[in-house]
Amino acid sequence: MELAQRFRDFAEREAGGNSPRYHRLALEIAEDSAVLALIAELPTDKQQPNLVLASARVHGAVPSPYRRFRDHLIAHWPAIAATARTRRTQTNEAGRAATLLPVLARLPGPLSLIEVGASAGLCLYPDRFSYRYNGNGPDPADGPSSVVLPCAVTGRAPIPARLPVVVHRAGVDLNPLDAADSHDREWLEALIWPGQEERRTRLRAACAIAAADPPRLVAGDALEHLAELVRSAPPDSTVVVFHSAVLTYLAPRARAEFVATVRTLPCHWISQEGTGVLAEFAGRLPGRETIAARMVLAVDGEPVAYAGPHGQSLDWFGPA
Repeated sequence: MELAQRFRDFAEREAGGNSPRYHRLALEIAEDSAVLALIAELPTDKQQPNLVLASARVHGAVPSPYRRFRDHLIAHWPAIAATARTRRTQTNEAGRAATLLPVLARLPGPLSLIEVGASAGLCLYPDRFSYRYNGNGPDPADGPSSVVLPCAVTGRAPIPARLPVVVHRAGVDLNPLDAADSHDREWLEALIWPGQEERRTRLRAACAIAAADPPRLVAGDALEHLAELVRSAPPDSTVVVFHSAVLTYLAPRARAEFVATVRTLPCHWISQEGTGVLAEFAGRLPGRETIAARMVLAVDGEPVAYAGPHGQSLDWFGPA
């Protein structure tokens, strides 16, 4: 895909309606040949708009006005490019636990959670957060959490009255992040889009929870480590492998291999991916499958809901 079009698509399909400043910024970059030439120096997989913009912000770039952003990016390009080459778009949005919870709570406990593309593992703590589905929802057994996750719900979603018991937390990522490390936290904050300060507050609170009780995070390819992670879970627990906005970064063949692998393991499989990411869902989604800015929530390969990309909404169409 042409680089300029990549930024236009990011503006319209992802930033539009979510971050007006990123929407405008991406459109400006798409028309700026000098800035595009710099970005084109990066490897193709490092030209992702979200990665480039977060790298620029780590080095002090302000999203608006555009002239100020442009001058800063050009002046600091060597450092920005170095960050883009070494970092990944590891958005670790604890809010996604709000769309995971209804399906997790349906499973027999206790649960062993294994996240693919775990980043810092913040979504491995669904039992430590408070939830507000259309204003109401459960809290942890020891009282309201510092992390409160609002979620707008439609349909007959099975909202639980109590949170599940989690006895094991693990994950795999090509480059796991440490919630206790200040540099990793700085990177996670840079991935939060302008104008979304509530996400920044939530991130900091979730990092504090993870840092106090770190999960087991393995560095490497999911296909190489997933079976061992499943085997290492406590034998008397229900093992759940889950991922959110991860398979989109894999080539179609690698996606198919992952799906085939996870289906052979003794675990439940929960996926939250873009509407066109898993080919097996084609023709099986109601009404709004063409909405690019939403994810499909599926359990063991069966779609049950559309989910907001940051867990902010859940449109349930599966069985109640």
